[in-house]
Amino acid sequence: MRTVRHTGFQVRGEQVAGIDDTIVREEHFIFVLNGTRLLDMVASGEHLRELGAGFVLCQGLSRSVDAVTVEGNEIRVSAPLEVSCEREIETTGTVGFICRPPEPVLSPCCITIPEVFSITREIVTDLWRRTGGVHCSVLARGGEILFRASDVGRHNTVDKVIGYGVLNGIDLSECVIGCTGRQPRDMVIKYANAGVPIVISRAASTDRGIATADELGITLICFSREERFTVYTHPWRVRGVATDSP
Repeated sequence: MRTVRHTGFQVRGEQVAGIDDTIVREEHFIFVLNGTRLLDMVASGEHLRELGAGFVLCQGLSRSVDAVTVEGNEIRVSAPLEVSCEREIETTGTVGFICRPPEPVLSPCCITIPEVFSITREIVTDLWRRTGGVHCSVLARGGEILFRASDVGRHNTVDKVIGYGVLNGIDLSECVIGCTGRQPRDMVIKYANAGVPIVISRAASTDRGIATADELGITLICFSREERFTVYTHPWRVRGVATDSP
């Protein structure tokens, strides 16, 4: 990921010192779908093919991707659109689309308590520790980390790891996503559109995020740290937490 150096003054109690910090770069990209400019995106400039593929799937624009290329600051995606989509502005400031309704995730995929802690430890990257300016996500399956991504936007990191799965023919119904960001409704819908059954976040959810995860069959785990986590929905997928299956 591209970074720059920037000076500043750090105050600790009554002590003031000059510092030279590592700062992540915020870059601008144009998203082009089937030859039509769809929207402008702010992102970090790595794993852009994965970002394009994941965005199409997560927003419900298409169930598959034919091709993704990056030309300058343009992310160009070819994909078979199922329905016409309209822009939707969320109150969080993100731009989404009203497309096909997300379908419930029926995957029988399960995870153990030790695997939750193991994935949680893998979420935070060295860049996050050095800058505090990025979100991070990982794609895991069977306890193995398949891919990790960092970005200035929490939505982008999820799009990137899901896009990796799309581009590499990975069955996302067998996967777990771990991430640093909050889990409101729009994030949960991304997982449903991709068919991901289990989400582990170091952060909180919202009432609508939890309700949507419950409705769409997603196991939502939040506040996951070294020694604790909270399972809000469909706990049967976490072995040792609940014994009842759906």
